[in-house]
Amino acid sequence: MTIQESSTTILKKNKRVLIASLTGSSIEWFDYFLYGTAAALVFNKIFFPMVDPVIGLILSYLSFSLTFFIRPIGGVIFAHIGDRIGRKKTLVLTLSLMGSATVMIGLLPTYDQIGIWAPILLILMRIIQGMGIGGEWGGALLLAYEYAPEKRKGFFGSIPQAGVTIGMLMATFIVSLMTMFSEEQFLSWGWRIPFLMSAVLVLIGLWIRKDIDETPEFKKVKESGKVAKAPLRDTLTHHWREVIIAAGLKVVETAPFYIFSTFVVSYATTTLTYQKSQVLEAVTLGALVSTVMIPLMGLLSDKIGRQRMYAISVVLLGLFIVPWFMLLNTGTTWGIILATVITFGILWSPITAVLGTLCSEIFSANVRYTGITLGYQIGAALAGGTAPLIATGLLAKYNGDWVPVAWYLAATVAISLTAIFFASRSKRHTSSVNAQASQI
Repeated sequence: MTIQESSTTILKKNKRVLIASLTGSSIEWFDYFLYGTAAALVFNKIFFPMVDPVIGLILSYLSFSLTFFIRPIGGVIFAHIGDRIGRKKTLVLTLSLMGSATVMIGLLPTYDQIGIWAPILLILMRIIQGMGIGGEWGGALLLAYEYAPEKRKGFFGSIPQAGVTIGMLMATFIVSLMTMFSEEQFLSWGWRIPFLMSAVLVLIGLWIRKDIDETPEFKKVKESGKVAKAPLRDTLTHHWREVIIAAGLKVVETAPFYIFSTFVVSYATTTLTYQKSQVLEAVTLGALVSTVMIPLMGLLSDKIGRQRMYAISVVLLGLFIVPWFMLLNTGTTWGIILATVITFGILWSPITAVLGTLCSEIFSANVRYTGITLGYQIGAALAGGTAPLIATGLLAKYNGDWVPVAWYLAATVAISLTAIFFASRSKRHTSSVNAQASQI
């Protein structure tokens, strides 16, 4: 009877953990992708109207990509806190920081009102957003991963990853609603409503997380006296190879994602002949399919192996790059829907589903927060935020020809296939180190 009660308690606790991890992750990414969508549709017009429209779009994307280089800094700061005092307290800080910056963006005056200070303040708020998301991802992932039963690591690790598409789904949906206003109303005040609504979502997220206890694995680290005094130093000294591998694994997850979900908005509506509503509906459908696929792929990875699933998915994604562009260039509604659902909804989902667990498995528990955050954010900085910027620049240089963009995506595939090749060796090494540590 006691065993059954204990099992029931564990089940309820795991359920609360998964809800807390998913909710917080969804809110963080809602804030983040809200900016990405607004960068494609609004910010080039109201914060960068003083230049040519193409240059304005590039500057808008530059403000989007800038924070990818801030994210590693925020990641290191908050990961240090997470590896020193715990995952839970860190998550409260990151969520509050991210939410505050998002609300402030919704209150910013435009270039016409305060001149150059408008884009400066926008970039400042974006930097604060980047600091928050830099620390949030690792904490949300470890909250799920370190509570997971041994045979369900893949499923638990995939749940916060689903927050990426849920957040994007919410952002795209609400911006779609705002576009029902006239162009003048949308540019004047309609775009601000989603940013201001973030305050309510953040309060909900903080309320859900308040009753979650510290993760079992971090408790074990504290009890054993193995808490790292300088997590960053220890990570760079003993786990620098794993950081490079994690960054490499991230490349193919992040660059194609921002091409398929963010760059496509401007590409389809400017270079091609699509309406904004067509593109946003296709991206929304792709995000919806992906949201369902991610936890299913996490479950499947517990059966067939995460490395195998990752490698197969990366190869399939690489093979579909050219067909993606060909479908878009049909100029039809069915073409953009099919292209987006296959790439974003189906082929990308298994990659992101296993990414967090793959990264977690190659780092020791006492520096895991720092290790996965550093690798993840470096990969995001190198390939994520720059992806729409690079793709837009390539299109401009080659007069709208998509072939150079396809080669760019193919390069991300090659990098990540190389990383997964070395990941298996690092995983065996880390398992050996952890086993030796547990005997001390």
